Amino acid sequence: MSGGVRKSMGMCLPCLSGAKDDVVVTPDPETRRRQLAEAAEKRQKETTYRGIKDPEALERKKKKQEETEKQTMNSVPSGGGGLKWQVG
Repeated sequence: MSGGVRKSMGMCLPCLSGAKDDVVVTPDPETRRRQLAEAAEKRQKETTYRGIKDPEALERKKKKQEETEKQTMNSVPSGGGGLKWQVG
């Protein structure tokens, strides 16, 4: 080899020079399970609210509608339903 830069064996690629420092340790099973659950929940929310500009407003509207339905159900007497039949 004449006058060139000498590299030690195995150091020809810059990404391999610090390979043992870049080793990723896998998390314990409980942490991994929690991360997967969070990711699945996030994907589900994204799918649910796909195409909706303001998901919080939609949630408020649904909640208000449910409360209105509850009040309506509680205000109707359970006996006859408000209708009377007359024969004759």
